[in-house]
Amino acid sequence: MTFEELGLDTDLLEAVRDLGYVEPTPIQEAAVGKLLKGYDLIGQSRTGTGKTAAFGIPLIELIDPDDRRMQALVLCPTRELCMQVAEDLRKLLKYKAGIRVVPVYGGQPIQHQIADLKKGAQIIVGTPGRFIDHVRRHTLRTEQVQIAVLDEADEMFSMGFKDDIDLILAQLPVPRQTVLFSATMPEEVENLAREYMEDPVRIHVGEDDPLTVDQVKQYYFELKPSQKTEALTRLLKVEDPRSAIVFCNTKKRVSDLTEELKDLGIAVEGLHGDLKQVQRDLVMRRFRGREIRLLVATDVAARGLDISDVDLVVHYDLPDDDELYVHRTGRTARAGKSGTSYVFVSSREIARLSEVAAFAGAKIEARKIPSLQEIEEAKKQRLLDNLRLVLKENTQNAKNLTFGRIGKYEKEIEALEKEGYSAQEIAAGLLLLNLYVPSDQTDEMSRTPKKYLTESEKESMVRLYLNLGKQQKIRVKDLTGLLEEKCGITYQMIGRIDLLETFTYLEIPSSLAGSVIQEIDGTSLKGHRLHVEIAKIE
Repeated sequence: MTFEELGLDTDLLEAVRDLGYVEPTPIQEAAVGKLLKGYDLIGQSRTGTGKTAAFGIPLIELIDPDDRRMQALVLCPTRELCMQVAEDLRKLLKYKAGIRVVPVYGGQPIQHQIADLKKGAQIIVGTPGRFIDHVRRHTLRTEQVQIAVLDEADEMFSMGFKDDIDLILAQLPVPRQTVLFSATMPEEVENLAREYMEDPVRIHVGEDDPLTVDQVKQYYFELKPSQKTEALTRLLKVEDPRSAIVFCNTKKRVSDLTEELKDLGIAVEGLHGDLKQVQRDLVMRRFRGREIRLLVATDVAARGLDISDVDLVVHYDLPDDDELYVHRTGRTARAGKSGTSYVFVSSREIARLSEVAAFAGAKIEARKIPSLQEIEEAKKQRLLDNLRLVLKENTQNAKNLTFGRIGKYEKEIEALEKEGYSAQEIAAGLLLLNLYVPSDQTDEMSRTPKKYLTESEKESMVRLYLNLGKQQKIRVKDLTGLLEEKCGITYQMIGRIDLLETFTYLEIPSSLAGSVIQEIDGTSLKGHRLHVEIAKIE
C-alpha cells in the first residue's frame, strides 16, 4: 500500500514525501484508514515504528482549519515526548495553512504558553498535569475536542497519571473519537479502554513477533556486583558506540556510577528525577549534540525521550518489571536500524532473566566480559582504520601539490631511521606504546566459564513439546527449575522457550533430548501430569 492509496490530500502527501516516507509502516497502514473513518482505536506497537504519524496523519485530516478552537488533544507522559510529537506534527503540517500545534508541559513558564494559546491552536499536545492547569485557568476550553489521543498510555499509568487521565477524559465532550497507543497492555490500560472507548478497533502490529525488535542483538554478562563498572568500561572500549544509554534502578546508583565514570575520564552525564528541568535540558542537549556519548539514567527519567541513533543499551541493573526491559531495549534499533543490548546479572538473577526473556520473546545470549587482549585488538583495528584514512588523505593532498597533515612528523621518522631503526620497526613500536597488554597478565574477569560455548562448540538444538502452559499457571522459572533439578540443565544451556496458553515449546541441546524426556516425562508439575516429546515439524 502507498500513502496515495490511503486517500490523503495533496498537501499532506507532499509533506510525507519531504519526510522521506516511501510507504506506510505496518502500524500506519493498519491505523490510518480506520481513524479516518472515525473509529476508536487501540494500537499496540513498539517505539520507533512510526506510530506518531499513524495517529498524526488522520488527526490533521480531520481538523477544520477555519475553526481556531482546540479540536484535537494528544496526551504524552513526559515533556520530551510532548515536544517531539508536536514537532513531528508540525512537519506534517508543512503545506497545510491555518492549523496550529501548541505543546503545553511543565518546566516552562505557563505565561509563555498562555500567550501562544491566545493566537489559537486546533491541536494541543500536552502532559496531563499542565493540561489540567490550563483548563482550570480557562486558557484551554475542551467543548470542541473531536479526537483525543493517549500516546504511550502504559507509561502514563506507570508514572501515576491515572487520576489525571480520568479527570481529563471525563471533561471531554461525548461523542468523540478516542485513540490509545501503548507498547504494552497492562490491566490498567485495558480498564481505561473499557470505560472511555466505544467499541475500539484493536491493532497489534507483529502480534506473533517478539516485543523486542529483531535488529537488536541481546546479550548478558554473568558477574559479581563489584565487577559491573569494570565490565561496563571494557564493553565501551570494545563496542565503541557513538551513543549509549546505561540504565540503573535507582537515582543513587545513577549518581554514583556517573561520578565513577567521570573519574575514569569518560564523557558521561546522569539523568534522574532529582535534576531540575534546566539541568535535564542541558544534559539532553549535550547528549543529542554528541558532546557526550554516554548517558546514565533511571527508567523514570528516561521515559518519553525520543533519541535516534542510540547504538548500545546497557541494563546495569536488571529491571524489576518485565515491561521495563522492553522499553529500555527499544531505545536502540529505531526506525529499522541495528543496535545492541547487554544485561548485567549475578548468578542469583539468572532465573529472573529467563522470565524477562520469555516475556520479551527474546533470545538473550551469554557473553563473557571482554578480555584485555580483546580490548587491545579492538583498539588496534580502530587505530589501523583511522591510519588508513589519514594516509589516504595525505596521498590525495600530495597529488594536489600540498604537503599533507602527516608531513610535520616526517622529520622525527627520518631521525629515528638515521639511528638505525627501520620504518617498520618504528611503526610497530608506536603501536606497542599505544596498545600493548602483556599476554601473561592475569585477568580474572575475562576467564571463560565452561558454560559459555564458542560458536564452533555449540551443538544443534532440538525442540521439545510440553503439554502444559499458561492456563495451568506454568511459568518459565518453573520449567527451568525442573530441568535443573531433574536433569542438571542450567538456563544457559536452554534455547528459546515459547510459553503458550495450553502447551510449551522448549529448545535444548540435541544430545540431551533423550535423557530429558526420560527424566521428566510423566512427572508432576504444579499438580499436573507432564508429557514431553520431540515437537513435530509442521
